[in-house]
Amino acid sequence: MKRLQSKVALITGGTQSIGNGIAVLFNQHGAQVIIAGRKPLEEGMLIAKNIGPNVTYIKLDVTKEQDWQSGMTLIQKQYGKLDILINNAGIECPSSNTQAPQNPEHCSLADWQAVHHVNLDGVFLGCKYALAIMKTNPNSAIVNIGSRSGLVGIPSSAAYSSSKAAIRNYTKTVAMYCANNHYPIRCNIIHPAAILSKMWDKELGNDELREHRIAEFSKNIPLKRMGAPIDVAYAALYLASDESQFMTGAELLLDGGIMAGSAASAKETVIDVKNV
Repeated sequence: MKRLQSKVALITGGTQSIGNGIAVLFNQHGAQVIIAGRKPLEEGMLIAKNIGPNVTYIKLDVTKEQDWQSGMTLIQKQYGKLDILINNAGIECPSSNTQAPQNPEHCSLADWQAVHHVNLDGVFLGCKYALAIMKTNPNSAIVNIGSRSGLVGIPSSAAYSSSKAAIRNYTKTVAMYCANNHYPIRCNIIHPAAILSKMWDKELGNDELREHRIAEFSKNIPLKRMGAPIDVAYAALYLASDESQFMTGAELLLDGGIMAGSAASAKETVIDVKNV
């Protein structure tokens, strides 16, 4: 059974990692998928083509209000509706080359603002401009991608954890706003943790010891493995589908059991890329 048949879904950060995994699964379940990102149009369209049929790409920087306005106008004109919004785009630090500490004492104001600009402003703008186009559709759904980092203190990622905590609360705010205004829009959040995505490359490295580091880190996860983008995709599929019609303002924790046991403490597991 195709669980998203005839649905139109927009996925931010849909060109790689978790966003790409969600796009693949949604496409398999019958949705018209639109992936959004900052890649050049030609490159993005190629990624969309490789995901499958009924997948397209729009160039959209989630921090730019005009991009959201233009994107929603395009979607309304081309598809006539938007049923699903997946606010997935996010960064842990301003760039993969950032060497500056991201802890509360040494994180720069510029880095703090850059991370919140993408992670939090992007969700705010996505919800703001999606509501107008989604509120006339039956059974619409917004799914925000949070993080376990938004539930506990993460000393080495002050801005990232702060932004994800804010998204958690904002999800509930949007859910209650839609309910109070009788909009047929549900808004829920997924908190992934230890998902093997590009965000982990900095800690895991890409040398011959990468798999060994993954194995060592996995020992601290109750299920003894890191998650995959498909694990998040299946959670998003449920929240985006009509099967979750009685869920709004809710949270799904997807962490292999980390938060259920002692591994949920604030003490961080640090992977030494050079010496492991």
